[in-house]
Amino acid sequence: MPPMGWLGWDCLGAPGTEAGYLANASILAERFLPVGYDIAMVGPQWYGVEATTSGCRPLAPLELDAHGRPQPSADRFPSAMDGYGFAPLAAQVHRLGLRFGVHLMRGIPRQAVARALPIAGSRWRCDEVANLASAGASSTDMCSVNPDHPGAFDWYRAWFAQLAACGVDAVTVDDIASPHGRSGEVGLIRRAIDATGRRIVLSLSPGPTSLHQGAHLQPRANERRMGNESPVAWPELRDDIVNLLECEQQARPEAWPAAGVLHVGEVGQGKEDGERGARLTPDEQMLMLTAWTCARRPLLLAGDLRLMDDRTLRLVTNPEVLALLHAPGREEWHAAAQGHWFIRSGAYSTWVGWLNTGDEPWSVSLPEWLPDGSRDCWARADLPVGARALTVPAHGARLIRFGAKA
Repeated sequence: MPPMGWLGWDCLGAPGTEAGYLANASILAERFLPVGYDIAMVGPQWYGVEATTSGCRPLAPLELDAHGRPQPSADRFPSAMDGYGFAPLAAQVHRLGLRFGVHLMRGIPRQAVARALPIAGSRWRCDEVANLASAGASSTDMCSVNPDHPGAFDWYRAWFAQLAACGVDAVTVDDIASPHGRSGEVGLIRRAIDATGRRIVLSLSPGPTSLHQGAHLQPRANERRMGNESPVAWPELRDDIVNLLECEQQARPEAWPAAGVLHVGEVGQGKEDGERGARLTPDEQMLMLTAWTCARRPLLLAGDLRLMDDRTLRLVTNPEVLALLHAPGREEWHAAAQGHWFIRSGAYSTWVGWLNTGDEPWSVSLPEWLPDGSRDCWARADLPVGARALTVPAHGARLIRFGAKA
């Protein structure tokens, strides 16, 4: 089953605090964990000192330990004071029954390089393994390591050893999956995670990750972003659905092509962002959830769970739809003028879904070989006896199950 959870960046931004994160994590455990959402991710810039703007500050001062490893900023994460790092916060999240995740930027902090700090457990220094010519595209705080330097693995080994010791269960590494894949650093990170002996889910971001990189990334990453940004408006969602289907043949258990976070609910970071609500219509949000679920893609919520309305809550926690994530069976995808339709045939149930990427309603018929007796998963109701025709709204979806529930 692909990873499911919540990331605090889109709703909390760089100034996100431990209190805001924990408030959302508590709601995740209470309302979302029962249907599978179990990862609570701390967003980027958690090591930025005195973060005040919603986005990443260029060349922001960082909280580092004596070996250059980023530490939670104590002004926003008070449990990290006195050198405890993320251990106390991770323990609280684990007590909620959740997995604890953090978002990182690839490479090594420029601040650690400038100070020539020693790498923990290594004879090398940060400045000796860095590649200053390769700054992070998403953050100016970091630069690449030189993957061919013998001390580069020492850097990642020391960083991930500390994260693992704090209880980290999932990591998203940013600025690494595109445009060129930085395969050398991906390999070092995979080795570093394996060296910890702890099971840590590794996600690579952002995209687009090209299809030809699949053979290299599949054995090294649990998720890899197939698009550049998460879809927040209709054209982006339409394009992401196309990307998902193009990489369908590369999907494997524990190696999932991912489509970014789910922009539903209240996702703005503050008044300067204008309207806080999702820009996708209710039908488009249903289409997104149907596409991601049919394709068995990771589901990561982006909105502020404290402000989620009942309609959105029912949308993202619909157990009859989410059951498809772990329903076994043979899959078929078919293209149509109005979009795509999908069949998964299992021993006890068959699922049929229609994704309307067109601008007009789509009239469809249930396959003739399917018997009567079907379930409309989004409506959570049985279809009328004898009903064989459906209408799929523009930019919308329908999902029907025949037979026993998965």
